[in-house]
Amino acid sequence: MSPSSPQYPALKVLGRRGLRLPDSLPFPDLPAGTDTMPTIDHVVVLVMENHSFDNILGMLGRSDGFKLGPGAQPTATNPYADGRIQHAFHMPTTCQLPGAPSQEWTTSHVAYDNGAMDGFVRGSGGVAMGYWTQDDLPFTYSLASSFPIADRWFCSVLGQTDPNRRYVIAGTSGGMTDDIGIPSQSALLSQQVNGTIFQRLTTYGVDWANYVTSFPLGATPELYPVDDTPLESGSNRRPFDQFFTDAAAGTLPSFSFLDENFDTQSQENPQNIVVGEAMLAQVVQALGNGPDWARSLLVVTYDEHGGYYDHVPPPVALAPDSLAPVVVPGESTYDGFERYGFRVPGLIVSPYSRREHVSHTVFDHTSILALVERKWNLPAMTYRDANANDLTDLIDLHAMARRRPIFPALPPLAAAGNTPEALACSTLGPGTIPPPDSITPAP
Repeated sequence: MSPSSPQYPALKVLGRRGLRLPDSLPFPDLPAGTDTMPTIDHVVVLVMENHSFDNILGMLGRSDGFKLGPGAQPTATNPYADGRIQHAFHMPTTCQLPGAPSQEWTTSHVAYDNGAMDGFVRGSGGVAMGYWTQDDLPFTYSLASSFPIADRWFCSVLGQTDPNRRYVIAGTSGGMTDDIGIPSQSALLSQQVNGTIFQRLTTYGVDWANYVTSFPLGATPELYPVDDTPLESGSNRRPFDQFFTDAAAGTLPSFSFLDENFDTQSQENPQNIVVGEAMLAQVVQALGNGPDWARSLLVVTYDEHGGYYDHVPPPVALAPDSLAPVVVPGESTYDGFERYGFRVPGLIVSPYSRREHVSHTVFDHTSILALVERKWNLPAMTYRDANANDLTDLIDLHAMARRRPIFPALPPLAAAGNTPEALACSTLGPGTIPPPDSITPAP
């Protein structure tokens, strides 16, 4: 593609030389619906809520996290509007403030500040610079130390949960920029797009289930109700806890999408994040100890950054379609959908995961779609998923082809951090956020 093409910068970010079109197949010489990765029978997707890469894994030490200074403390800072400087700080507990930080469309763009990444505190207050460590999240750090992680996994849009989850299942937000509840955003629920992954799977005979705690408000497929409500019946919709029963019995479908309890288990503020970590550990252990482990692949990520700081500026992205951003009256459309959102944690747990690998390949949430489309040779839905890198940099494809797993059994992992001591803040409160000694006065 010519450097003068408007898509060239975004394709260069992805390492691509040409542009794939919506409705094209990953393998055009094969029939749609062909299983091109028969070693894997079960793909499971778990999307947690509202944390950036630096906020969760910035202290992991084996990826592009925080830069450390004296005392092995992060050097990252952000200014207040009055000139004070907020330093990155270890959160005093595993509990969070209610209502802060913010990941709303305008606040996210203020945080981005044209790539300066210095508007998190101006947009959300000092809490945005908080982070957790292995002491707080022992299971998460153990998982991210054993299995491959991606340190260039960006959420799909500089905005909130609902538009990003729309990208997870359809490769576009359909114009949505903020969460449902705002009239301009709720009106978009009646819109139909070029399919969802659940429609594609149904069309080509791939069985799937949404394991959901609360239907319909807690069901990600319901973000496209016109497309997916007719499909969410019978075995396609199952109680969340049935995932553990099905994993133990070896009766998981080919594709599983997990919708945890978003009030207690998703790690969104003001939740105690160790409750969500315990749920993550339960999912991993259920899959790893079940009879389907040898043929399974679990994708874990977060839908967006939650307003928490990250130091890597999101690059330009392909607009998924011709739909313009629908913003709240008075807000700017900024770069539209031609920029990714902030980095989020992302990893793959599978017998064929690359051991201790850190991928620097650019991914976004449509990379999940690209992986599913690659496996079953499904037509892409938008420009975004058609051209997304498909997460296979996190998989040892040679081991998969030889059927020689890297992890024949789930390796030993640390226990989750939901100890009585960590759970105490759920009643006592989150502590002083930010700590007063983490702020440098204005000159």
